[in-house]
Amino acid sequence: MQLSRRQLLRLGVQGSVVAGSVTVAPSIVLAESRRPAVVGGVMSGDPMADRVMLWSRADRPARMWIEWADNPEFRNAVQLRGPDALPATGMATKLDVTGLQGMDELHYRVRFAALDERGAQSEPVIGRCRLPPASRRDVCFVWSGDTAGQGWGIDESRGGMTIYETMRGQQPDFFIHSGDTVYADGPLEETVNLDDGSTWRNRLTPEKVKVAESLDEFRGQFAYNLLDDNLRRFNAEIPMLAQWDDHETTNNWYPGEVLEDDRYNETQVSLLAARAKRAFLEFMPLRQMPSSPNRIYRRFPYGPGLEVFMLDMRSYRGRNTTNRQTSASDDTDFLGQNQFDWLLDSLRDSQATWKIIAADMPIGLVVSDGDNFEAIANAEGGEPAGRELEIARLLKAIRDEGIHNVVWLTADVHYTAAHHYSPERASFKEFEPFWEFVSGPLHAGTFGPGELDGTFGPEVHYQKAPPEGQSNLPPSRGYQFFGQVDLDGDSDELTVTLMDTAGNALYSKTLSPRAAA
Repeated sequence: MQLSRRQLLRLGVQGSVVAGSVTVAPSIVLAESRRPAVVGGVMSGDPMADRVMLWSRADRPARMWIEWADNPEFRNAVQLRGPDALPATGMATKLDVTGLQGMDELHYRVRFAALDERGAQSEPVIGRCRLPPASRRDVCFVWSGDTAGQGWGIDESRGGMTIYETMRGQQPDFFIHSGDTVYADGPLEETVNLDDGSTWRNRLTPEKVKVAESLDEFRGQFAYNLLDDNLRRFNAEIPMLAQWDDHETTNNWYPGEVLEDDRYNETQVSLLAARAKRAFLEFMPLRQMPSSPNRIYRRFPYGPGLEVFMLDMRSYRGRNTTNRQTSASDDTDFLGQNQFDWLLDSLRDSQATWKIIAADMPIGLVVSDGDNFEAIANAEGGEPAGRELEIARLLKAIRDEGIHNVVWLTADVHYTAAHHYSPERASFKEFEPFWEFVSGPLHAGTFGPGELDGTFGPEVHYQKAPPEGQSNLPPSRGYQFFGQVDLDGDSDELTVTLMDTAGNALYSKTLSPRAAA
């Protein structure tokens, strides 16, 4: 019996994809060495009501093929031809899969067909992801930052990056990675002797034993993390909204900086950052807009109750200075004017009950860079100055525009905390009270707690950090954290819970929505 093309496309794993067509010749007759392989697993990201980005990577030049369905059995599956995985993109490739209206959960499988040998294709790798709802329902998501930093890489004898398995167990709808997705400036050593007498044993790759400078070295930072079984399982099930911060390039960097670091042959940070951003965009399931292909800030409605605003606090900032300027200038930029205008317009336009601002750095915590400052706060606690001027203008506009139910989520500082900001305690008083929740690291050294600056009246409601005098504790000490947000679809109450690597709930706060005037 001769099968139609439609029947062949629905054969799923029973068919073989070659040169833009499908045949029933099984690829397993070829020697394993002649077939492509999927490396690094699969990922989904930037989910919207009718589309999602799907990512994977091949071990050689090959064409991506995707099958998707609304059921795990892949009944009536749709097959899509994706882009080619080539050395020009580090063998990574991704496809914006559209036409998913009305679907609750997408099931997909990815395979690669060799470009140089007919009939040679990889085994499929299966993934799934939940899509934003059209109507009200419960929503759960997690956030954190800082993966494989401060010398703590993948120790397989300790189970690898186990916090990703803990987060997977919560079965969130999506994950916000709040930056420092890799540590391109943090070379690993094979072994590290710990205070308890045991030894931490890092898995090593050539790219992880020096600071990243070339494009391939930056790509190698992302490829390294995907060696971890926990992370690959997590990525195959939980869509990601990815941000970047400093360690994707180098510590505390700003545009135009010239490094004074003997580890680097290339000292022009803007060049390093351009290579780092390219690798980040290649290895993350992030949707790139043709009009702004390098833009990282973006927004994601997630049903009627929730919208996420992803910021980029790295690309448009001014120099790290003493942060005490009394009037706005290039040096006081943190978001930059275009992103500032986009954020305010987007918040004003949003129809969601809750507006989640995903910021890669905290507002009120003092983060130093030598004698200068890396974040927003300047440790004075008085009227806004330096980068605080931009944040003051934003907070005042949010109040004046009547934009309610804004919650800030961040990471960066390698401990977890809940901060409440109020004009009653602040030097600057022209804003409405709001919450900022901090979490991290995912798998990196633990530090803190930090000093709070009083300009916007922050108050610590909870924090957990290493004991006094201890810093850069390994992940095995347990001071690894993520946050979980649960939206009640009936009441619209939002509950934020700070959790540790074992899945223990450390602190929880339930917020009731404020109705628009």
